[in-house]
Amino acid sequence: MPKIKPFLWFDSEAEDAANLYVSIFKNSKISKVVRYGRGAPGPEGRVMTVEFEIDGQPLTALNSGPHFKLTEAFSLAVSCDDQAEVDRYWTALTEGGQESQCGWLKDRFGLSWQIVPTALPRLLADPDAAKAQRVMAAMMTMRKLDVAALEAAAKETP
Repeated sequence: MPKIKPFLWFDSEAEDAANLYVSIFKNSKISKVVRYGRGAPGPEGRVMTVEFEIDGQPLTALNSGPHFKLTEAFSLAVSCDDQAEVDRYWTALTEGGQESQCGWLKDRFGLSWQIVPTALPRLLADPDAAKAQRVMAAMMTMRKLDVAALEAAAKETP
């Protein structure tokens, strides 16, 4: 198990968020739910933390009130093998959330995600700088990334 894991702050939705995430991703599970006890900073019996895994990656969600909010300064990136996978994650995570630019979105809990086809880093690293630049320009016009359009941009002739 990694020694470093993301720790996500929620107002009161930690358990709902963790349940959503494990329902979307394969090989995912809730590992432990800890509740506030008597004399703790939260209401007794309320969920304090949820330890869970998304496809084997451990995370912890904390209910600790409205003092801090999730921002785009932190995101979870999902590497997708093909357009069907991009579409599936995009649809599931934007439900009740918000689309952004270049494959980024916020889910209904405010957590930012990057839904990225594995083709994108390959295309952006093409030794032909003009191809990579065309791919970057195409990506900048997209919300959800379109693998076929990115590949077509790489093949365009100047």
